[in-house]
Amino acid sequence: MGTTVFSNAFIQIGFFSLVLTAVSVPLGFYMARVFAGERTFLDPVLLPLERLVYRLCGIEPEKEQTWVQYTIAMLFFSLVGMVSLYAIERLQYFLPFNPQGFGAVEPGLAFNTAASFTTNTNWQAYSGESTMSYLTQMAGLAYHNFVSAAVGLAIAIAVIRGLVRRSARTLGNFWRDLVRATLWVLLPICIVFTLVLVWQGVPDNLGPYTQVKTLEKGTQTIAQGPVASQIAIKQLGTNGGGFFNANSAHPFESPTPLTNFLEILALTLLGAALPHTLGKMAGDQRQGWALYGAMFLLFLGGVTVCTWAEQRGNPQFAAMGINQTASAQQSGGNMEGKEVRFGIVNSALYATTTTDTSCGGVNSMHDSYTPIGGLVPLVNLHLGEVVFGGVGSGLAGIIVMAVLTVFIAGLMVGRTPEYLGKKIQAREMKLAMLYILIFPAIILLPTAVAVLNRGALSSIANPGPHGFSEILYAFSSGAANNGSAFGGLNANTMFYNVAIGLVMLFARFGTIIPALAIGGSLVEKKAVPPSAGTFPTNGILFVILLTAVILIVGALTFFASWALGPVAEHFAMMSGKLY
Repeated sequence: MGTTVFSNAFIQIGFFSLVLTAVSVPLGFYMARVFAGERTFLDPVLLPLERLVYRLCGIEPEKEQTWVQYTIAMLFFSLVGMVSLYAIERLQYFLPFNPQGFGAVEPGLAFNTAASFTTNTNWQAYSGESTMSYLTQMAGLAYHNFVSAAVGLAIAIAVIRGLVRRSARTLGNFWRDLVRATLWVLLPICIVFTLVLVWQGVPDNLGPYTQVKTLEKGTQTIAQGPVASQIAIKQLGTNGGGFFNANSAHPFESPTPLTNFLEILALTLLGAALPHTLGKMAGDQRQGWALYGAMFLLFLGGVTVCTWAEQRGNPQFAAMGINQTASAQQSGGNMEGKEVRFGIVNSALYATTTTDTSCGGVNSMHDSYTPIGGLVPLVNLHLGEVVFGGVGSGLAGIIVMAVLTVFIAGLMVGRTPEYLGKKIQAREMKLAMLYILIFPAIILLPTAVAVLNRGALSSIANPGPHGFSEILYAFSSGAANNGSAFGGLNANTMFYNVAIGLVMLFARFGTIIPALAIGGSLVEKKAVPPSAGTFPTNGILFVILLTAVILIVGALTFFASWALGPVAEHFAMMSGKLY
């Protein structure tokens, strides 16, 4: 039976990997054409709409911007969107499309949610079906699901231009990139995906919740609403905010194995396609494959460890005589917190990919994973959102790590490091180190404050190492713009709403600005022809070195916190002690 379980996991993970790789390549090439302004099959429909948007908004799409102008436009757009969402939440009781009569969202939660959806995090300290009106869900949250993802795509394209342009001063036009990302990439895929979800049984309506009589003659409220359309962009835009509190474990969000597979594919799709966009725009597709290769190795390692840990089960249960072996009568392993219809492999695959990206959607509860199984999502967050990553932000992050990698390689061979023909000098390295240092500081400092705060500690359900993991995961999820939760933590308090809200804002924009600055610095440089001493960045050696650098940087920064949480909990479990 052990061989059968292994074969089943190998087939499912292997099939997903093949489909993801096959679909990401043409999508990456398509996005390269979209942002280069080349002709696509959607142009006859979308070009008139694009021109109308520019005319209504007063946008001059051909007027390009320096990295500073690009950054200011992005920050201003995000600020206005955040304030607007906050206002909708606070006023939703007086606004239309609120058949349930939900009241105003309280100030701390409204701030947290506005920061969350503006930053593409979609951390939810509330239950969606009992807090937000249809108008808030659609005009507030779903709107940000689109535009926050579009902002991420625009940032990635701007950084790519910084690498591939020669002796220029500008990175493109933020407004044009934002519009094209929305119209040519996000909307078409979401329309098709929404129809597929409706076909599979996901509701999409504006009717009031249904009251039904149960077999025990009780009354049950069945929540519904514009679900399918929200799930499509939640997954594709790596947003993760579910319509229902149970997220994709809820049968109305993911009713079948096909919807589960497609939702996992959607949340990784754009992050996996963007390296190929870089390769196409750089005129060297092997450069894109190299970045994709590093991402894929990290993904494969994570999903393998997580699946193994969950299928192995809990030895404390085995000591009690509980059979955790897979058989015809049971699935085996650690099934706590998992949907039987998805099983361990699809649960572990979802948990890994949702934290490889910045999606944060879940189809199982990470809090119920074994210590090592739960460590994998935490490590994915701590690697800096570079394993596929969020829409756009993942590519920007791995480019920063690539800059660090070629710098280290340059030190090895005694030459000035180069990446895509651009010399990496002191300015780029200072910005790269700023990017790398901001991220852990934003996680570890508020975590330290929380564990020293009696009020914050009162929110955890499990004391000891597991409780520490819950707090660490919450701030890690916010900093990685992920939005998933370890569970067991009451985060809907003033402390956590404000603290995690600030973490999301500082992490999102505190890392985007250095990434854009690196692009702005590189775009002005001339291309240097490769020489005998140039370290090639399109081969297997670079893939291995880049993967190693990402793992080493993550481990050096976060190993102590892993040891205090999941690692300590694992040894407690193995020793037979309660934890």
